[in-house]
Amino acid sequence: MSRRHPTPRGPGLVLRSSGSGTGWGARLTHALERIIDADALQRGRRVARSGYVLSLRITPGAVRGVVQGSQPDPFETVCSVRELDKYDRAEIVAQVRAEPGVLTSLASGVVPASLAERLLPADSADLDFECSCPDYSWPCKHGAALLLLAAQEVGSRPLQILALRGLAVESLVEAVAATPDEDSVPAAAEGADAFAVRGTLPRLPEPAADAEPAMELLDTSRLRGVLRLWGPDTSHAERELRALYGRFMAD
Repeated sequence: MSRRHPTPRGPGLVLRSSGSGTGWGARLTHALERIIDADALQRGRRVARSGYVLSLRITPGAVRGVVQGSQPDPFETVCSVRELDKYDRAEIVAQVRAEPGVLTSLASGVVPASLAERLLPADSADLDFECSCPDYSWPCKHGAALLLLAAQEVGSRPLQILALRGLAVESLVEAVAATPDEDSVPAAAEGADAFAVRGTLPRLPEPAADAEPAMELLDTSRLRGVLRLWGPDTSHAERELRALYGRFMAD
């Protein structure tokens, strides 16, 4: 007997599926279940089934939406998903070249399951959340709801998983068709240290007189992603790092 869900109370998008199955929607949902705390995900499911998510848009590296909460004005929510870097892309290109028929499948809107390991978020460092609600949990229920509905969207339009990771089908086709050149990621020579310093390094430039402190210019999103591998709350670590930087500057 299937479990009945309550009638949605809001006019927005509604989570219909439970995330079961073998499609891309289920794969993304299962990945979220491995990364996000079960209680936070359950709160997100309740919001996603309530019809309170008023809009959802998948863009390269983010899911953006508007969610009605307990306050008169709806909340603006952004769920960031790490875009694939050049090394990730090079590995996907190599895999697609080695698997005949993948490009044909992509052209017809089908994303082969063999790409799942490279396209799905692997851990908390791949995700981040911003919401105008007063809840600073990681994620808040609005962010969790938005990602669950994004998984449902990916289930019906699988190419959206490529868009979410910042990889356009057209650019992938061009990269696969191109002849590998010196701009591609090279394989390290056997026995060589890929990180060894060769030659003389240039002198560092002198900082400008009006240069801003590095901590003010630093994009901390990647740092927060790494810190979340040890726990969802990164605020204490950021405070300690800022204090340490202040001590360095004072010396």
